[in-house]
Amino acid sequence: MDPAMIGRARWIGVADAMALTQAAYLRILNAAARAIARRGRFTIVLAGGKTPRSVYQLLRAADAEWSRWHVYFGDERCLPANDLERNSRMAGDAWLDHVPIPKDHIHAIAAELGPNSAAFAYANALREVGDFDLVLLGIGEDGHTASLFPGHDWGNLPDADDTLAIFDAPKPPRQRVSLSAARLSRTREALLLIAGESKRSAVERWRAGEELPPGAIRPAGGLDVLVESALLLPATQT
Repeated sequence: MDPAMIGRARWIGVADAMALTQAAYLRILNAAARAIARRGRFTIVLAGGKTPRSVYQLLRAADAEWSRWHVYFGDERCLPANDLERNSRMAGDAWLDHVPIPKDHIHAIAAELGPNSAAFAYANALREVGDFDLVLLGIGEDGHTASLFPGHDWGNLPDADDTLAIFDAPKPPRQRVSLSAARLSRTREALLLIAGESKRSAVERWRAGEELPPGAIRPAGGLDVLVESALLLPATQT
């Protein structure tokens, strides 16, 4: 591997949101097949948000070796366990409740315990996991990913804790738990999904060199950014 490419973001344009959903779906299934063939299991970290949800809905009908999948979450909101705003609830409704992944292979963040207790418990759960096979990410209009927000601690130093207890998120709910940038970087593959005109400003800021949380996710193999091609063009051309 070229040392200059380590941690780099690779921008991959697709025609529209539907094409992005299909491309992400295929990448996930291909990553799973590779991991299972090589190591007998597939560990994936899920993202919240509207764009990943469409991918999860497509995965409901996939023909996969579900018994070998192990599912983790990049972040969670400190709300009651079955709250509609929880990432785990969204992923369950869209996908996980409809496929035969063993229940003990789905590792939700117990964010209902509060930021400190939940972060501590999830760090313990991750202690023996090693590198993930695939981390899925999204980006907010403000440039955040997972629950790592601009102007806040991202946990991107090499000795950062695996999880962060968040008490002051700039958007509700203020209390959250997130995997740190350092832990999210410990993955064989990482895929960030970007769709929708509302994300244009964040894309432009990041590509112009502004330090934003997604840029702190730096796996050895690089970060693949799957993005609607229109967002890579000046706004006057869209």
